[in-house]
Amino acid sequence: MKKETACTSILVGKAASIDGSTMIARNDDTFHVLAPHRFYMHPAWRGEKGLSVKSPLNGFTAPLPENGYRYNAVPNVDTAKLGDYEESGINAKNVAMSATESTYGNERTLAFDPLVENGLDEDLIVNMTLPFVESARHAVEYLGQLIKQYGSPAGNSVLFSDKDNVWYMEIVTGHHWVAQRIPDDAYAIAANQVAIQQVDFEDSDNFIWSEGIREFVEAHHLNPDKTGWNFRHIFGTMNEKDRHYNTPRVWYGHHILNPEVPEEPESAELPFIMHTDHKITREDIAQILGSHYNETRFDPFGHGADADRLRYRPIGLNRTQNSHILQLRGDADFGHAAIMWLNLGMPTYSPYVPFYCNADDTDPSYSHTPEKLTLGVDSAYWLHRSLGALVESHYSKFIQQNRDYLTELSRQFRIHVAATDEATKDLEGQALTDAQTQANYKVVAAVKKATQAQIESLLMQSMELSQLTFNMDKNL
Repeated sequence: MKKETACTSILVGKAASIDGSTMIARNDDTFHVLAPHRFYMHPAWRGEKGLSVKSPLNGFTAPLPENGYRYNAVPNVDTAKLGDYEESGINAKNVAMSATESTYGNERTLAFDPLVENGLDEDLIVNMTLPFVESARHAVEYLGQLIKQYGSPAGNSVLFSDKDNVWYMEIVTGHHWVAQRIPDDAYAIAANQVAIQQVDFEDSDNFIWSEGIREFVEAHHLNPDKTGWNFRHIFGTMNEKDRHYNTPRVWYGHHILNPEVPEEPESAELPFIMHTDHKITREDIAQILGSHYNETRFDPFGHGADADRLRYRPIGLNRTQNSHILQLRGDADFGHAAIMWLNLGMPTYSPYVPFYCNADDTDPSYSHTPEKLTLGVDSAYWLHRSLGALVESHYSKFIQQNRDYLTELSRQFRIHVAATDEATKDLEGQALTDAQTQANYKVVAAVKKATQAQIESLLMQSMELSQLTFNMDKNL
């Protein structure tokens, strides 16, 4: 069971990205190191009455609409015991959703709007939302109505995007939430702490909020500031855990995109909305999501004092079950725009594989994941988890080879996407869907081959690195 999740999220507006794409991205970090996930395409449905969902975790149950759009998702393998946790996907309307960034409200606000034990939680939030929404804003409004109806049993922040808009929604008490649109020329990073700051209730184009939230805050004297309406100050936490577990990750993400940002990893006032003097690439996001305070004294693999190396929780973790970048490309037509860059291993060591979302099937190595590692079984999850374990076993000796592997695959992925775009540019409807499904199969085969070769090479090198060795004359 996912007793506690601790993710890191990145959101990028279309004018802030290098090619006009919107991008939302997140590491799905779980309580356990091994919690197998799979990646599949959920087909659309129409006119099906009597559908419903039920959580094995808190007993939440609710009916589903008769009609739902096709969408992809990355759920647990053992859903009967652990819950669905579909986590992320893009639907047939090219609406992307990533859920959730675990977020924690403070005791002042929770005293007057407590969490709802059997409400809609992370394990079913994608199932209940993504198949039924037609834009990013519609998704915020739709989920807001669900929270009003069912309540929330946990603090959950949700990322939404379409081709033009990126929204971040923070649900922090049983029924209250605020969502902010990320400006087109900006990016944002969140890490398990309330992130949204000043809310402008006169700007309904860029802010949406739960019914009665202003009256709630005023009635219970919850605003600590003399001026303004700072959502983070009112609803959020600012404690020792935040300063060591949460805010340093936000700071380091800013450090990568804005190296001139002062070193304040424990600041409670790190800005939510940020700008850069350069365009943001998919590789920038992947670098952040796989990072561990690289090239700072806080790097666990560095040479600093233990007090520094172990001071902060890194972004990339061995508990990351999947990492994803959901891209809606600004320079592509509707049928080609949506790509899910999926990393089923540790993001520090494994590639973000591009999957066209206008597809109706997934390679079995992704869609069927065994619950345990079995040698010889074709499983993307276990293949990439194995790679990460090997690289880290001799980090200093293997990390450059691993980086070369990732760099080469990233180069090949760009070629693959460009070639697929060109080969399918005149296709429509099912013909386009079939072609993109086959393109997804093709890229999986290429990644599998490269990863198996990488693992074989590292294993052979590992056999020469045993501590049970002795240098001797080769003639003896």
